[in-house]
Amino acid sequence: MSVVIDFIYLCSAVIFILGIKQLGRVRTARRGNLLGAIGMFLVVIATLMNMQIGDPDRGIPAGQINWAYITAGIIIGAALGVMLSTKIKMTAMPEMVAFLNGMGGGASVLVAISYFWSKSAIPQILDVYDITTVILSIIIGAVTFTGSMTAVAKLQELISSRPILFKGRNLLNALLFLTTLALAITIVSIRTDIPTITVMLLIMTAVASVLGILLVTPIGGADMPIVICLLNSYSGLAAAATGFVLKNNILIISGALVGSSGIILSDIMCKAMNRSLANVLFGGFGQVSSTKAAGKTVYKNVKECSPEEAALTLESANSVIFIPGYGMAVSQAQHAVRDLGELLKKRGVKVSYAIHPVAGRMPGHMNVLLAEADVPYEQLFEMDQINPEFKNTDVAIIIGANDVVNPAATKNKNSPIYGMPILNAYEAKTVFVVKRSLSPGFAGIDNELFDYDNTLMLFGDAKKIVLDIIQEFKKL
Repeated sequence: MSVVIDFIYLCSAVIFILGIKQLGRVRTARRGNLLGAIGMFLVVIATLMNMQIGDPDRGIPAGQINWAYITAGIIIGAALGVMLSTKIKMTAMPEMVAFLNGMGGGASVLVAISYFWSKSAIPQILDVYDITTVILSIIIGAVTFTGSMTAVAKLQELISSRPILFKGRNLLNALLFLTTLALAITIVSIRTDIPTITVMLLIMTAVASVLGILLVTPIGGADMPIVICLLNSYSGLAAAATGFVLKNNILIISGALVGSSGIILSDIMCKAMNRSLANVLFGGFGQVSSTKAAGKTVYKNVKECSPEEAALTLESANSVIFIPGYGMAVSQAQHAVRDLGELLKKRGVKVSYAIHPVAGRMPGHMNVLLAEADVPYEQLFEMDQINPEFKNTDVAIIIGANDVVNPAATKNKNSPIYGMPILNAYEAKTVFVVKRSLSPGFAGIDNELFDYDNTLMLFGDAKKIVLDIIQEFKKL
């Protein structure tokens, strides 16, 4: 039976790797997600089988599964999963991802503490390996949990989405980290003194939890895609640490896969914003720029147009590029955008969708929304692919995007986002910007594109504006 269990674990590991590989492309992402779910299902089955047969080498007797608790957990977990997947709006998906990251971290903390308490009655079993893995699982899990919950609060605007800064914050974080490290070393050195290390473990958990909060509060909303990637990596590392606690190889493998992929994605996001990870974590980006944006800056050349005028321009266009952003997600305009794109295609217009890596509030946010609206995969283009096309494009339609199309990133050396790769929408012959107002995006800076001679603003809810353009276009 143990050979069968090991074989299932091996198959699950292979399935996880294949699933992650397929998540790298829009066309195969859904299949990759399904493979991941199948792999996890097999892992659960194998783990239950392992618990049922026991492990004499680790002192685990056979047949010790409490099926009442297991069944209750499956039912409650499945019900919550179905409810969340059907009730959560696409605009709240970043918060959902951050929440799930936090749950993974919280679970790691609970498993580690539970394992410690189950072994603390037999001090000689708590060797250096056991207590070290418990400590790592608790520290990483606690930071992940509170950091993720703080990210959720920022995304939901329960607390300010701007960087929350105060003097000496980095020094305080350093002191908290050193305190956590000192507690960890002390716990390992006196591991047989169960009452004392129990108290110290709880204190260490509290300190790590505070550290998780303070690591995320200085990060502004513009950097949330990177933060979500990083927290995802943390949750994977926490799972891997828990795998060492439980001596479960598949948990170590899956945690390592999530942790490494999260770090890689964080690096990709940083490059897409021309930022370093250290700058994201400690720079407080958005505070200075938002102060400037709150000043007396006034646009001098803003031109507004109506949906009717936009429809007339589109009638004579041969090529159109849509640029979706968070505003499209907020107004749920993706279906209307798809309908306008299909209408243009029927008139012989070349239609494309330009996707910036950090558009929205999490990696792939725009891809998910457009896939939900059944936009053909072959019409979606990444930044590097689509940028050379703008010079030959008649109309670029920006739906709620802001910072990712700001020419200041390439032309204004004094701009906080100078050097950040953007979509070169300003190079199109005509640029329509669908936006509620002239307010800055999450980076908190003015968008110089609004003042360009070839830019026309359509103010209002993105979905309503696009539907009005459709109606006017059909009249022509």
